[in-house]
Amino acid sequence: MSTLLDELRTAVGDGAVLVDADVTESYRRDMMPLAPHGAPLAVVLPKAATEVQAVVRACAAAGVPIVPRGAGSGLSGAANAIEGCVVLAMTKMNEIVEIDADNRLAVVQPGVVNLDLRGAVEKHGLFYPPDPSSYDWCTIGGNLSTNAGGLCCVKYGVTTDSVLGLEVVLADGELLKTGRRTVKGVAGYDLTKLFIGSEGTLGVITQATLALRPLPQAPGTMVAAFSAVETAGEAVSRIVREGIVPSLMEIMDATSIAAVEAHLKTELGAGAGCAALLICQSDSGGEAARQELRAIEQVCEDVGADLVHSTFDLAEGQMLLAARRAVLTALEVYGAWMTDDVCVPRTRIAELIAACERIAAEVRLRVAVVGHAGDGNMHPTIVYDPTSEDEFARATVAFNDILAVGLALGGTVTGEHGIGKIKRDWLEKEIGPIAMRTHRAIKAALDPDNVFNPGSMFSMPT
Repeated sequence: MSTLLDELRTAVGDGAVLVDADVTESYRRDMMPLAPHGAPLAVVLPKAATEVQAVVRACAAAGVPIVPRGAGSGLSGAANAIEGCVVLAMTKMNEIVEIDADNRLAVVQPGVVNLDLRGAVEKHGLFYPPDPSSYDWCTIGGNLSTNAGGLCCVKYGVTTDSVLGLEVVLADGELLKTGRRTVKGVAGYDLTKLFIGSEGTLGVITQATLALRPLPQAPGTMVAAFSAVETAGEAVSRIVREGIVPSLMEIMDATSIAAVEAHLKTELGAGAGCAALLICQSDSGGEAARQELRAIEQVCEDVGADLVHSTFDLAEGQMLLAARRAVLTALEVYGAWMTDDVCVPRTRIAELIAACERIAAEVRLRVAVVGHAGDGNMHPTIVYDPTSEDEFARATVAFNDILAVGLALGGTVTGEHGIGKIKRDWLEKEIGPIAMRTHRAIKAALDPDNVFNPGSMFSMPT
């Protein structure tokens, strides 16, 4: 291993190879407490694709696995170190290489922070839509590797919908270029989408060409309070059925509302007895936005909302959205949390929330549900005492019970966080043996020695 470390230092420089256990400790795991993790041999911080190529070749020759990593904001353990691996932390590759305003695209390295990219393109009157809840510190590379979503998915889609092409270092150290800079193109297999969401198991993304949109208008915001979750679910179904496409449609259950109000020391206007809060935005601008919000208001009133309020005051709208984004932070006062990531048909959101209430009662723990109502992607979050083995065990039971409910409702075990190292068994339950065989065949073709992130998503036969 000393020979490998020497080769790594030659490739990236002495200061970019970290081996001190106190330093590498923070690179061992992401934000999901359930996922296993080990101690890396080293953490390497490359600054260029050529350095990544050299690291990959050195590790492959030594038979040492590589775990690519972004900022560590993940919630599936996909970037967790395995014992004796090299963690390839891509945060130093943080250059916005190009912003082409005329063709509405940006070329970026994987370590660029999502919020920094959004700020940079806004100066050109442009918009990068994907906005995970950790958008102020998560990196584009991590977003690509997990196909991250966010609050604006209902109108703008997830990460893959904004990617035109990639540069990827393969297991043999060669640099693959996929996709193109044009809006359309169907030459060959869609290799770009193959790597998006692959959790670093097929290659290391070193550059991305991203599609941008015109900067939307400042949004109007609507909030509706419901005394029954079923009523809120009916409102969501009707909004979708009527073809209304807001730029954002989020739902919070009673537990989430109470936690946020206590954390922010403010009232969201939900009132006593509120079972669910629906927050919608329209960024269509002017009269179009007003008409869109009026149509959503009408739906909410028709199904029996207890309160409906719209505002075009930017500060008030930002306050309501900040409350939605603050849910996980607000829950920390009650203990540690593990957040789930099930996506169900939008007509079954209410059933999922009701099931989470039942599971919370069964395991005797707090479960808060918040999520993207516009696409059915819910984030039930289980709160527990991290010093209690019993509570951790019960939280784990709840986590898996919620996944089972999601599948039973016709959904998926992950809408945007990924499979990682915590849902490997669930992947096979969801997609079946033939799909698993196909996954393993693709992995074997691109990474025959299982160098990249072994054990993430699924295991390979020995």
